[in-house]
Amino acid sequence: AMLVPLPSAPMPRLLRPDPALAPRRRRRPQLLAVAGARAVAAAASAVLTGLVGDSLHAFASAPALWPSFRSAASPAVGRRREGLLPQSRHSARVSASATGDEPGGSSSDGVGRVVILGAGLQGAALAYYLTLRGIKPLVIERKEVAAAASGKGGGFLARDWGDTVTSKLHKVSFALHEELAKTLNIESYRRIPVLSVTPGSRSQQTNDICPWLDGDIADSRLMDADGGAQVAPYELCTKLMEAAVSRGAEVRIGVAEGVEMEPESEGLERVTGVVVDGKTVPADKVCLCMGPWAALAEDWFGLNVPMTGVKSTSIVFRSDQPVEPYALFCGEDHRFGTHLEVYPRNTGEVYLCGIGGSQYIDARMLRKGVILPGEVEADPARVEAATKSFSAMSRRLGGKPDVVQACMRPCLPDARPMMGKVGHVKGAYISAGHNCWGILWAPVSGLAMSELIIDGQAQCVDLKKFGTGRFSDRGTDGAAGGRGRKMGAVSVGEQW
Repeated sequence: AMLVPLPSAPMPRLLRPDPALAPRRRRRPQLLAVAGARAVAAAASAVLTGLVGDSLHAFASAPALWPSFRSAASPAVGRRREGLLPQSRHSARVSASATGDEPGGSSSDGVGRVVILGAGLQGAALAYYLTLRGIKPLVIERKEVAAAASGKGGGFLARDWGDTVTSKLHKVSFALHEELAKTLNIESYRRIPVLSVTPGSRSQQTNDICPWLDGDIADSRLMDADGGAQVAPYELCTKLMEAAVSRGAEVRIGVAEGVEMEPESEGLERVTGVVVDGKTVPADKVCLCMGPWAALAEDWFGLNVPMTGVKSTSIVFRSDQPVEPYALFCGEDHRFGTHLEVYPRNTGEVYLCGIGGSQYIDARMLRKGVILPGEVEADPARVEAATKSFSAMSRRLGGKPDVVQACMRPCLPDARPMMGKVGHVKGAYISAGHNCWGILWAPVSGLAMSELIIDGQAQCVDLKKFGTGRFSDRGTDGAAGGRGRKMGAVSVGEQW
């Protein structure tokens, strides 16, 4: 690997033509205004020890610099791996190419300079699949890799739960997860049977399948014997990005404030750069992989993106002993107002969501920055309710949770992701709004978007039903409800 010194002067801005001939449009939403100058970057000679932390100080191409993910000791629910990085927020650049090629690609490759906004699972998967094709994207991330829902989700995967529109997303991505587990040594990945559990009092008719459901349940039944799997999303996200960086991608910590464009023919526009911390980063293609905050596309591109951020709490219990692998989808527990989903991991952790009391943050609030990535707080009342509900069902594993956290899922009115080109802006793409299936769909989304960016069309799945312009003739307010997890057309678990 070759270290590239940090620039001593600000990045030069793009040359600006005569405004009367070709005015450039810079769109900056209020959300990400920079308050003050950035911290001065650390010296280029600083020791590089890793990838994920409060900031991505730098990357190295040699995989040997990376400790492998140890499922028995490392965090699997979105907490940083301690000690890998200095605790500061600044940008450093390390080229993973011995030739010194700049990340972001070049105009000579036919694709141009590619910038990805967001280092969650959608951004990490896209970066990974782009680098498999020789494209070296620049990933801009506000906080850290897997800082939001991609580091705090449950990681449940279901092969056959798609409907007529999403079925191929489920099936193709399920297979890609298994492939990635082998290729990237994803230790948290495993197949897991799925049970449906009815909370309530025991009776002679109670069917006992899961040994750690030793408390009060009315019944349980097998829901999916061989179509379920799981992965710790934090591990998956960081290893995807690690692999991308080893092939020449770059992650830069900074605040994306807008996209710069120039007029094209017939009233269209063309991407020329991304504004990051007040400086223009040249770009030929930019893809928004920003989860709920992809709502900013309305400010940047004038595109209607009626995104809702579904803010939900989750908790994690830890066991010193192995926990038998059964994923649970529990019916409504009227005593506590919960609809628990329970995912035991091979680390001894037991992850719970479906806690109830989700809050909805609409697109206008997201664009104004009411809640920013990494600032989503858990609801203490829902933590208490979930703890009581689970402890009643499992005396062996219940008690006091070891981890209390919250995140926001990006949800569009039709509960389908938004993936594709922005029709009136050449070089602009969106991959966001994956709802409760963001972890499952990340590999297929990354692969499909890489094909779209490189080849002009996705091959692995058809993206027509997920186009970016499908809300252009609708209102911005989507009615909440019925957008939770489904097994085919049947609602399963908490709905919103």
